[in-house]
Amino acid sequence: MRIVKHANGGADPSTVTAVSPAAGASLGDDALIEISREVSRGRLVRRYAVFLLALLFVAIALGALALPAQRALSLTALVVCIVCYVLASRVGFEYGGVFAIPTEAVFVVMWFVLPPRMIPATVCAALLLSQLPDALRGRMPLDRLALAFASSWFAVGPAAVIFVWASGPPEWQNLPVYAGALAAQFAFDFAAVYLATRAVLGGSLTMHVHSQLPVYAVDAMLAPLGLLIAFPAYDHVASLLLILPVLLLFATFAKERQRRIDGVVELSGAYRGTAMLLGDVIEADDEYTGSHSRDVVGLVLAVADQLELTPDARRRAEFAALLHDVGKVKIPADIINKPGPLDDAEWEIMKTHTVVGERMLEQIGGLLGEVGRIVRSCHERWDGTGYPDALAGDKIPLEARIVCACDAWSAMTTDRAYRKARPGDEAAAELRRCAGTHFDPLVVATLCVVLGV
Repeated sequence: MRIVKHANGGADPSTVTAVSPAAGASLGDDALIEISREVSRGRLVRRYAVFLLALLFVAIALGALALPAQRALSLTALVVCIVCYVLASRVGFEYGGVFAIPTEAVFVVMWFVLPPRMIPATVCAALLLSQLPDALRGRMPLDRLALAFASSWFAVGPAAVIFVWASGPPEWQNLPVYAGALAAQFAFDFAAVYLATRAVLGGSLTMHVHSQLPVYAVDAMLAPLGLLIAFPAYDHVASLLLILPVLLLFATFAKERQRRIDGVVELSGAYRGTAMLLGDVIEADDEYTGSHSRDVVGLVLAVADQLELTPDARRRAEFAALLHDVGKVKIPADIINKPGPLDDAEWEIMKTHTVVGERMLEQIGGLLGEVGRIVRSCHERWDGTGYPDALAGDKIPLEARIVCACDAWSAMTTDRAYRKARPGDEAAAELRRCAGTHFDPLVVATLCVVLGV
């Protein structure tokens, strides 16, 4: 199952300042994890969707207890199920700000060893117990225990299916019913997670489906194991304890995955820190160039989100926007700050800054090495008359085409040493006039939508 444990399901939307309304469709898992970890320590402020889901779940779970029992409750079965579920819940695989926990096999056994009416309440109780140690140790605010209720909705669907169509012992001829119970689990879980996360990350329905597929794939693979254990566990519930070695194996895998994720997040932060440091170097050398580059970043990310760039392309565009002028640190200051137009010789020197920037970033390597190739192309033109390689049309990297248009808008609407800023409507008219020659027409149209001009 998927437990809403961090920001995506439990953060105050006002604290997630790094995510634009459309960014959820573009952010990669590592970016979502960074955001999630940043705000997971906060309280559930104004997250009405989470609290409403929690209250509705409590009402449904308590109401279900009034239904016929259908089978006697075994206290031993209840304790064994809760213990195994709590242990499974403590094993988490992090996916883009939420945790996939390998509880499915235990959950399927619950279908057969507990009265169906008690399944939702039992799952919720186990989730509460699994999170209580973190709350008591101060690792999470107490109000985040509400997420245990909101994350338990997945149990309602299967409990209803089993209650109506398969309340007896496990039987192979009931496989279609069990498949229906699993489908109901996914449907209820998706609806609850979607409602809890949409207010924070936005994004399309398709994006939310894509983000949950890996978790549901894990559940689908663990469900048959749970069904196999359910046959002996129906008469001897202690058979469920056979799953503990599997959970230990999962815990080992989860720790290894966590180490890799930590490394990726740390590396991502190092790249961003390096980019910001280079940006500070630019600003120290030329105040206009530094502040201008930072202004362009926001526009580039907004356009990238509108165009639904992949997470990797979005990140390259972000860094290219910040560093597209990094090569200017090698250009003489008297050329950079000249109050009038450059002469031919000065212009030839100025045009070398894209190649210089590429070389500087290639020396760093890794992601910034990739960004260097985009920086080289940020002054290419759609019609092939740009520099340094006279690339044209789609041969220019899309990230560079976005930076080029956003850079031009920022330059036109900012005071320069040799002229005053142009009004927004005039700058927008110039962008449209040059679409198809200087700029990519699609990028210009998207930028105008972002700017509302």
